[in-house]
Amino acid sequence: MPGRTFPERGGRRDRILSEPVAGTTFTLAVDAMGGDQAPEIVVHGIDISAERHPQARYLLVGDEARLHPLLQGYRRAAAACTVRHAPDTIGADLKPTAALRLRHTSMRVAIDAVAAGEAAGVVSAGNSGALLTLAKIVIKTMAGIDRPAMAAIAPSVRGDVVMLDLGANVVCDTRNLVEFAVMGDVFARTVLGLTAPTIGLLNVGSEEGKGDDRIRAAADVLRDSHIGPQFHGFVEGHDIAAGTTDVVVTDGFTGNVALKTAEGTAKLVLQLLRQAFTASLSAKLGYLLARSELERLRELVDPRRYNGAVLVGLNGVAVKSHGGADGPGFAHALDVAMDMVVHRFNDRIREGLARIGPQLPGTQRQNGHARDGQAELGPKDGPAGDDDERIAAAR
Repeated sequence: MPGRTFPERGGRRDRILSEPVAGTTFTLAVDAMGGDQAPEIVVHGIDISAERHPQARYLLVGDEARLHPLLQGYRRAAAACTVRHAPDTIGADLKPTAALRLRHTSMRVAIDAVAAGEAAGVVSAGNSGALLTLAKIVIKTMAGIDRPAMAAIAPSVRGDVVMLDLGANVVCDTRNLVEFAVMGDVFARTVLGLTAPTIGLLNVGSEEGKGDDRIRAAADVLRDSHIGPQFHGFVEGHDIAAGTTDVVVTDGFTGNVALKTAEGTAKLVLQLLRQAFTASLSAKLGYLLARSELERLRELVDPRRYNGAVLVGLNGVAVKSHGGADGPGFAHALDVAMDMVVHRFNDRIREGLARIGPQLPGTQRQNGHARDGQAELGPKDGPAGDDDERIAAAR
């Protein structure tokens, strides 16, 4: 079954969803109980995904008393799923350290399946902080990666843009930003199908002298690296929507604020358009004339189309769906996970890091720990404010 592409815009290839590889079968572990409307939308999403990806299998983890009756209404999902019972769930307000103590939640059991090699990846619409923390502790960070990052796709006037980090690391140093750029390059090649994606570092100005020491040092490393020809330099906030680069790299605090601001702006624009086209009879007639293009605009900014943030830099695939996603939206998150697995995302990250490794500052650090007395630039807390030492102590 061929992969699906969205309409081309401005000459740049738009997002490509994964194409099945003949003879290849793999399993995704799915947290059935995570999300605002789980497990109904999860099973619906799997049913959609199973039609697109007949080679995929799903380990559906959750309350089997609720899941088996649901599957009876979704023939394709029922045929592709194996149900594994998990009696507990992780609430939206539960702290990551508390989630670590719960061994029988749907999220934990799904992540355990990836760590045990039963599944190639995990998809959850549940608690973001818990997913990030559990994935880092159970699946573990990839060798050579200091900190995993959260990456996702955002729209621009020239096509889709990869953004990272979006909240996994509130404070980042030079090494983190360089690693994010390498992972963002691989992400854009894997999900967007770009052969040489351009990369920009988000900054307060585009001039070379702007920003603090860490971001200027990261720019110097990237210019001298194997992805130097793709490195555009510094970009500003407006460059994200303009599509100045294919990949935008920043720390998790800035990235999360930028993402939430863009989401709010998109909702504002759609609301203002709705008000404008219902203000009078002539406005309503104008809407009828422009209806097809307005529907296209609505489709292009539909948040379901961009659902599925990837925790990059782990020893397995972990994808976070929006908690408020519906069935089609959750299916898109599954599509992203398919892309990561089918196109050997982690292997390609390792290859990129091997090429840039000698130029990374602090290359003696492994898996998030400073060695040989090298100091960190500051605390790098995750979404819930827990550092690795306290997380490990809570296990």
